[in-house]
Amino acid sequence: MAIFSKALIASIFLSLLFLHSVESNAVGLIPPSPQKMDCGGACAGRCKLSSRPRLCNRACGTCCQRCNCVPPGTSGNHHLCPCYAAMTTHGGRLKCP
Repeated sequence: MAIFSKALIASIFLSLLFLHSVESNAVGLIPPSPQKMDCGGACAGRCKLSSRPRLCNRACGTCCQRCNCVPPGTSGNHHLCPCYAAMTTHGGRLKCP
């Protein structure tokens, strides 16, 4: 009986040790969730010189929500946010200002 109880305790200990190592490895593999950016502020800065600021803000807001990225400046710099630059309208034109 003593051998059985020692074997049982040893197997429980090894199981717990294994589970602990699996959990610690899994924590390192899960990437942290990306922080959501302030789309309103970023698009206001992007569209401040636009001739149609309301249209620009609406399009920029949609692109920002989908991509979580807005290129810096009032125009250009699309290479800094590839998702933003790749979005097109149904007509095939660039969607994001």
